[in-house]
Amino acid sequence: MAMKGCLSALVLWLLLLTIQVSLGDDELKLVNGTGPCSGRVEVKHKDQWGTVCDGDWNTEDAEVVCKQVGCGSAVQALNRAPFGEGSGPTWLYRVECRGNESALWNCPHTGWGGFTCPHYFDVGVICSGFSGLHLSGGDTACSGHLKIKQDETWTTVCYSYIDFNAASVICNEQRCGQAVDVLRGAHFGDRHELIWQEVFHCVGNETHLAHCPRTLQHSKACSHDAYVLCSGYGGYRLSNGSTTCSGRVELLHGGSWGTLCDYLWNFSAANDLCQHLDCGVALSIPDGQSFGKGNGSFWNGTFSCKKNGSYSRDCSVSVLDQSECPAGNDARVICSGCPGGRLVNGTTCSGRVEIRHGDTWGRLCSSHWNLQAASVLCYQLNCGYAKSIQTGDSFVDGNGPVWRDAFHCKGTESCLWDCAQVTLGNPTCSAKEVATVVCSGLTESLRLSDGQSRCDGRVEISLDGMWSRVLDDDWNIKDAHVVCRQLQCGIAKRAYYLPRSERGIGPVGLRSVHCDGNETQLLLCKTSHSQVLSAGVAEDVGVICSDSQQIRLVNGTKRCAGRVELYHDGIWGTICDDNWDLSDANVVCRQLGCGYAIKALNSAHYGVGSGQIWLDDVNCTGSESNIWACPSRVWGHHNCQHKEDAGVLCSEFLSLRLANGSGCAGRLEVFYNGTWGSICSNRMSQLTAVTVCKHLNCGDGGEIERDFKYGRGSGPTWLDHIECAEQHSSLWQCQSDPWDPQSCDTRAEETHISCSGRKGTVTPATFTECPNSSSCSDREKLRVVGGEDACSGRVEIWNQGSWGTICDDSWDLADANVVCRQLGCGSAVSALSEAAFGEGTGPIWLEKVHCKGTELSLWDCPSKPLFGKNCNHKEDAAVDCSGVTETTTSSTRAASPRRSVTNNKRVSVPVILCIILGALLCLVLAILAGLIQRARAQQRGSYNSFNEAVYEEIDYKLMKEQQGMSGLSVGSTNERFYGGDCDKESGPGATQEVLPLPGNNLEGGYDDVTDTPGPEDASLSGPNKQEITGVSEECDKNKDSRKGEARRALLLIFVTYSYCTKLRENQGGVYLKGSPRLYLITVRKKCYLIES
Repeated sequence: MAMKGCLSALVLWLLLLTIQVSLGDDELKLVNGTGPCSGRVEVKHKDQWGTVCDGDWNTEDAEVVCKQVGCGSAVQALNRAPFGEGSGPTWLYRVECRGNESALWNCPHTGWGGFTCPHYFDVGVICSGFSGLHLSGGDTACSGHLKIKQDETWTTVCYSYIDFNAASVICNEQRCGQAVDVLRGAHFGDRHELIWQEVFHCVGNETHLAHCPRTLQHSKACSHDAYVLCSGYGGYRLSNGSTTCSGRVELLHGGSWGTLCDYLWNFSAANDLCQHLDCGVALSIPDGQSFGKGNGSFWNGTFSCKKNGSYSRDCSVSVLDQSECPAGNDARVICSGCPGGRLVNGTTCSGRVEIRHGDTWGRLCSSHWNLQAASVLCYQLNCGYAKSIQTGDSFVDGNGPVWRDAFHCKGTESCLWDCAQVTLGNPTCSAKEVATVVCSGLTESLRLSDGQSRCDGRVEISLDGMWSRVLDDDWNIKDAHVVCRQLQCGIAKRAYYLPRSERGIGPVGLRSVHCDGNETQLLLCKTSHSQVLSAGVAEDVGVICSDSQQIRLVNGTKRCAGRVELYHDGIWGTICDDNWDLSDANVVCRQLGCGYAIKALNSAHYGVGSGQIWLDDVNCTGSESNIWACPSRVWGHHNCQHKEDAGVLCSEFLSLRLANGSGCAGRLEVFYNGTWGSICSNRMSQLTAVTVCKHLNCGDGGEIERDFKYGRGSGPTWLDHIECAEQHSSLWQCQSDPWDPQSCDTRAEETHISCSGRKGTVTPATFTECPNSSSCSDREKLRVVGGEDACSGRVEIWNQGSWGTICDDSWDLADANVVCRQLGCGSAVSALSEAAFGEGTGPIWLEKVHCKGTELSLWDCPSKPLFGKNCNHKEDAAVDCSGVTETTTSSTRAASPRRSVTNNKRVSVPVILCIILGALLCLVLAILAGLIQRARAQQRGSYNSFNEAVYEEIDYKLMKEQQGMSGLSVGSTNERFYGGDCDKESGPGATQEVLPLPGNNLEGGYDDVTDTPGPEDASLSGPNKQEITGVSEECDKNKDSRKGEARRALLLIFVTYSYCTKLRENQGGVYLKGSPRLYLITVRKKCYLIES
C-alpha cells in the first residue's frame, strides 16, 4: 500500500512536469526547469509553440504564469534565457500584468507576434511550487507536522527534506518566532499521503520557504514526516499607551497579538522588557487597568526566561488562548523611552559609560564628560543622580570603539540624547580615557522634578521601584534641609508648596513629613504611608537647594555665545557689565564647557535681559571654577540697568557658512576659535555634503563641486576627514579629525559645495521627521500645524519618535509667547484652545504647561507628561504669533514679516514723516499760544482802549524800504492780528510798520518772521473796520528775543504745512487746512496771518 502511495505521487509529478493549461486555442508551459514549477516560459498560439521576450519582465508577470500553471506564487522573474534559448516565434513582448489576471495573454501586450526578439532574451520563472504551508497536529498553532499545499492538495514533507535553517524560515513565515527544533514525526507506515518531492536548501534568512533553493528528490524512501517546533511568539509590543514605550504588554503568537498574562510580572521583568524593546529602562508598573483590558486573546507566559545568558524570545509559551486574565496578572509598564546608553563593567548604577551609534556600542571619551551629563545618564537609567565621575581606573577596561561625542547638558534633560551633542573636531581618546560614573542608585531614591536643575523642583520618592509624590500640609525648611542633604545639593534655600496647576500625577508615596532637620534621609523622618488622604493634606511640596545655581548663555545664535544669565534662589537674572573683562568671561566659558573667552561683551550686546540683576562688579582672577566663586557685590545688589547686561563669546562657538557664493553654494567654512576657516575635502562623501545642506537649511540634496569656482580661502583650514552618517542632521554630530588650523596640505583641498535648495527662513513645517532626539535641537522639535502660515496653528512637539500635541489645560499667553519666540515668530497674538486649528493625531505629550513667558524654549517650562486620559485632541493647544521677530542691539536677527505687505497694512515713509512733523507742530503751537497769551497780557496792561487790532507780518524777504498802510478795510468781522509785545513802542499813538511781502507770491523762500506791536486806537476808521498803519522797526532787546522765538516757531509751522497740508483758496486769502482759524490774506503785496 505504501508503494501504491509513492507511485501515485510519482504519476502526479510526471503530469506536472509537462503540465499544459488549455484555455481556448492557447496554452502555456514551463520548459527545461529543475522541476515542474520552474523553467522557460513557452506559449502555444495558432498550434505553434513560441517564447516570451523579456521586455520589462517582472514579478507581476511571473505571478500570473505561476498561478496559471498551478505552481503557487512567483519566487523569481528571470530574463536573458536562464533556462536556455527556445525556438519558434516570439509570441509575446512587453507584457504588463497587474498580477491578478487569469492568463498571461490577458495582460496588456504589444500583440501576438508583434515583435521579433532574439531567443537569448527568452524569459523564465521560478515558482514556489506550492500555494501555502502550515503546521498541523501540534500542541499549539506554532508547532506540528509540516504540510505544503501543491495545486489544491496538501502534501507531507519528509523529515530528511528540511533542516534547522529551513525550520527557521518556516517559523518566521508563520510569525511564530524562532525555530526551537525539527523533530522526526510519525512513521508513514500504511498511510496513503502525497509526499513533497523536493529537498529544501535554506540559508535561514529567507522570508519565505518558497525562496529557498530546492533540488528534486528521486529517492522513494521516506520513513517519517517533519515535525517543526517554533518558540511560539514573534515578539512583544506595548499597546494603548501614550507613547510607543508605555502600555499593556502584548505578545505575537501564531500571527495574532494578545495580552501577556504573566503571574511572575515584576519590576525586574518590566525593566528587561523595556531594554528588549529599545525603550530604555522601566519607570513604573501602573496599577489597575491603566491601559485597558484589550480585545484580543490572552497568552500565558513569562518574559523572565533566559537563553545563553541573555534575554531573548526563545522561550516556549505554556498555556495559550485564555479568554481572560486573572486580575493583576496582565503585564503593564511605562518605560523611559531613552535608549542608547548603559553602564558596564560595574553594577546596575555604576560603571563604564557606553553609548550606541546605530547598532554599535562603544565607550565614551571622557574629554567633555562632566557631572551634569552624568546626572542625566543616571536619571535616564533610573539610578538617581551622579555622585562621582572620578573613578580612577575602575570600570575602564573594555573593547570596541571609543566615541568622541560631547554632551552639553543643562542637567534637567530626561535623556542623554536630548542634550546638545557635538562631535566635530573633538580630540581622540586612548582606551583608558573613557567616561565612568557612580550614580546614587535606588537606595537613595529621592529626586526633584520639573525644576531648572537637579537641586530644585517638586519632591518625588521611589518606593518599590515606582516614583511617587510627597504631600504635606506643614512642609517647612527643616524638611527641605533633609532633602537637600540627601541629594548632596547643599542646604535648603526655600521650602514651598506647588500651585494647583503644577501638582504632580500618579501615586502618593509619603504624607505628613515631620523632620528635625538633621536626618540624612527623608525616610528617617516621621512620615505617614497611609493611602487614605487626610483632610487638608493635598499639596505637593517643593525645594530649592543652594546648589541649584545654574548658568546659561541667552540670545546668541548658538551655544557658547550670548548674554550671561544666572539661576539663583529659583529666579533667572543677569550680570552687570561694570568691570566685566576677559578674566570674568574666561570663567563663564570654562564653566559651560565652551573653551576660553574670545570676547567679553558689555552694554547688552546680546540684548536686554529682564528680571533680576544678580551680580555686579564681578572681579575674577580667571582660575575660579564657577562665576559665583568670583569676588563681587552681594547677590542682588547693584547700581545697573539691563542695558548694561554682560555677555561672552567663547572659543568653541561654532557657525557654518558657504562663502563667496549664493548662500546655498560656495566654499565651506566654519567659525571656530573666533575665526572663519576652510574645511578640507579629503574622504568627504556626498552624504556629508547633504548633511551640510540640511544644516544650512538649503534643501535635502548637495554636491561637492570640483571646479573650485568659489575661490580660495585666506584663513586657517580647520578640519579634515569629516564623515557623516544617515542619522546626522547637523554637521556638529559628524566624526572628523581634531581641530587644526593647518588641516589641508594645499588650498586645492578646500571644500566647495552646491546645495539643491535656496536659503530661507526655517519654519516648523520643515521638520516633518526627527530621526531621533540626539539629532534634533529644541527648535527642530517644535512646530505649528494647520494655520494660515508658519507662525500660527496647532502646537506640536517631537518626542520619542513621533509628533504629538499639547493639552490646553492652563494654556495661556505666557506659554504661547515662548512658543512664538522659539519659532522665530515674534510675540504671541493669542493663545488658542479647544483645537482651534483642528484636532491633531498621535499622542498628547504634555498638559498643564506653565511658562513665565521669559523662557527660551518650551522645554524650559514646567509641565506634566500626559500618562492618563485627562485630555483628548479636542483640547489641543494652538498659537497665533505676530510673525515678526524683534531685533536687539546684540545681533542681526533676520525677521521676515509673517504676512505680505498688503496684509500688514504697512505705513509709508511720507505718512510716518507727516505724523512726526504733525506732533512737532502741536508742540510748537502750544509754545506759540503761550507767547501770544503773554503778549496779550502785557498789551492789556499798556492800553486802556478797546480791544486793539494786533497783527503780525509774515515777510519772505527783508525789504529795504518800509511801506505804511492806512484806512485798510479788512472785512466786516472783528479780526484780531497777532503780533509782538514791545511795550515801549506800542503805546497809544505809536504806529506799526509793516514789511511788505515781495509781490503776492507765497511760494518764495523767506528769511524770518517779524513780530510787530499793536496799532494805535485812533488809526481805526468805521465801527467794523480796522486801519493798519506802520510803526517803528526798532524794539528793545526783550522784543528781539521774543521776535527770534516767534520767527523760528512760525518758520517751522510753514515748513511743516508746506509738506503735510495744502492751502485752500478762499477769495482774497487762503485758510490753512487742518487749522481753519488761521487765515492768510494778501493786501497791497503784503501777507498777513490773522485769526478769524
